[in-house]
Amino acid sequence: MNRGIWYGLGAYVIWGVLPIFWKLLQHVSSPQVLGHRIIWSFFFLLAVMLVRKRWHGLRTGLRDKRALVLYAVSTLLIGVNWLTYIWAVNAGFIVETSLGYFINPLLSIALGTIFLGERLRRWQWVAIGLATSGVIYLTFVYGTLPWIALCLALTFGFYGLVKKVAPLGSLDGLTLETGLLLVPAAVFLVIVEKGGQGAFLHLGGKTDLLLILAGLMTTVPLLLFTAAARRAPLSVIGIIQYVAPSMQFCIGVLIYHEPFSRQRFLGFAIVWAALAVFVVEGWAHRRSVPDAGGGNLAE
Repeated sequence: MNRGIWYGLGAYVIWGVLPIFWKLLQHVSSPQVLGHRIIWSFFFLLAVMLVRKRWHGLRTGLRDKRALVLYAVSTLLIGVNWLTYIWAVNAGFIVETSLGYFINPLLSIALGTIFLGERLRRWQWVAIGLATSGVIYLTFVYGTLPWIALCLALTFGFYGLVKKVAPLGSLDGLTLETGLLLVPAAVFLVIVEKGGQGAFLHLGGKTDLLLILAGLMTTVPLLLFTAAARRAPLSVIGIIQYVAPSMQFCIGVLIYHEPFSRQRFLGFAIVWAALAVFVVEGWAHRRSVPDAGGGNLAE
């Protein structure tokens, strides 16, 4: 099997088991977990940058005002996404978070049509229509909008849109984003510490280690994904991206026994049908247009 496919599977499997990891930090408030995730991610990314000696892109981004504005926006979006996800997992909404990442690819296509002038093919419209129907149905089932799923899908969808026009690659971009979040995260953690509610160095070595590992759980799958995007066909990456939300869904239902009624199943089934249409249409299109399978997902 192509080494890039293994890298991609590794990235999505790690993202898939993240709910279990965040559950281990359930006793720590979500904002504190996010703060440590940002700080340790930045230092791990900085270490990778030092090893690779890849400073040119980062320096270019810091000198470009337009790039700084774009990354300020992407930083806000990924910060909200991370906080929402961590909170939702520990509040018992893993299944709904998986829904957000199931519909994200379809939302990204819609955003590309709206903001980048990309044209949708007929069956892509069908897929988006089905997914929209599924969300509307789930709104009636839940009695309210599935806001966690929509927040995750929208923040990550717009994050991808911004990164599509931003000048830096994945590693440089995420280093800059965590760097922009570093000071606010550090200030927040200092305030919490002075208020006597700090978790780090107060709740035992296991908690301290988990908070530090939050950085690795962020950076390692990113590096694997970047390696996969360079080596594996886009069509394969497009299919295996559903490994993560599928694992999250199974973890929520089978391990943590989150409620999942027949009515919710029907709503998810409509979304899954939309994804099936999307994947099959994309596969058929790439077979008919040989050059359509190229490209790089390394942002």
